[in-house]
Amino acid sequence: MQIGVPKEIKNNEYRVGMTPAAVREVVHHGHAVLVQAGAGIGIGCDDDAYRAAGARIAAEAREVFAQSELIVKVKEPQPQECALLSRGQVLFTYLHLAPDPRQTDLLLASGVTAIAYETITDDRGGLPLLAPMSEVAGRMAIQVGAVALQESNGGRGVLLGGVPGVAPGRIAVLGGGVVGTNAAKMAVGLGAEVTVLDRSVPRLRALDDLFLGRVRTEFASLDATEQAIEDADLVIGAVLIPGAAAPKLIRRAQLAHMRRGAVIVDVAIDQGGCVETSRPTTHADPTFVVDGVVHYCVANMPGAVPRTSAFALNNATLPFTLALADKGWRQACADDPHLRAGVNVHAGTVAHAAVAAALGREHTPLVLGT
Repeated sequence: MQIGVPKEIKNNEYRVGMTPAAVREVVHHGHAVLVQAGAGIGIGCDDDAYRAAGARIAAEAREVFAQSELIVKVKEPQPQECALLSRGQVLFTYLHLAPDPRQTDLLLASGVTAIAYETITDDRGGLPLLAPMSEVAGRMAIQVGAVALQESNGGRGVLLGGVPGVAPGRIAVLGGGVVGTNAAKMAVGLGAEVTVLDRSVPRLRALDDLFLGRVRTEFASLDATEQAIEDADLVIGAVLIPGAAAPKLIRRAQLAHMRRGAVIVDVAIDQGGCVETSRPTTHADPTFVVDGVVHYCVANMPGAVPRTSAFALNNATLPFTLALADKGWRQACADDPHLRAGVNVHAGTVAHAAVAAALGREHTPLVLGT
């Protein structure tokens, strides 16, 4: 199979769909890989590294899209990339379609089969291709939140770890999944006072065992959530409903009760955000202020640490890439229901129920024979 790896063009996105090591693996399986020139520069891998792994180098994205049966990316295709897709091709990348009707329309018009990393499942009920980037984003959330809390950046001027004689900062983490757990790990390491809220009591028990009492856990009732965000210097929005828009856990009226200069890092922004006042931002201009509260809503947070992120992502995606290439997408999806759960769009239809519901579109269940 011919596999294409274009250079990412989203604002400040430096990751790449396949590392040279991943390319070497698929070439070893008998497949051809066409990589756009400069695609790996952001992770420290030049074109020669890809050539050494067995790839050919294309000068332009148009060539990659035109010649490839399977397109492997990181972020959702931008409009100019959607225009290069065609019926019969397979796109394998993050899509996050629930809050993005425009991208959905463009993918539907192209006729492509689009498989989203973020809705592929595993036999434990997890999201294995979302997990590595959730780990990165969760850890980064504390890092960027700490910077945003600085007075010069509009924050309260609080040092999260405090110093002897001065209390540490307070952090409220909304959601105890992969993002929330990794945020809590970083926050505890800094010495902050951390509360994690979740509606799953078993998950709260697991977190209590993991952190041995160093993190406060609370059931995410309306009262508990309101109190936590009012007391916090930093709030991490870490909720996820696979394929669907994120629930709005913080309403604008609640901002008036938060501390002036407090910071919200809405990691759920890829799925529309869990804060009513959130809107997507970029690494070039990451924050804005609403009612005295600093919002950090960068939709591709792991793109700021592309080398770590790209290698972590490829560790997770490579087995699926190989399955798609070795078997073809239909047989690969027939053999693996978890991969089949990743098919969001196929031949002009929305094939994922949660995505269709979030967008108000008709759901057309996938029939692998078509």
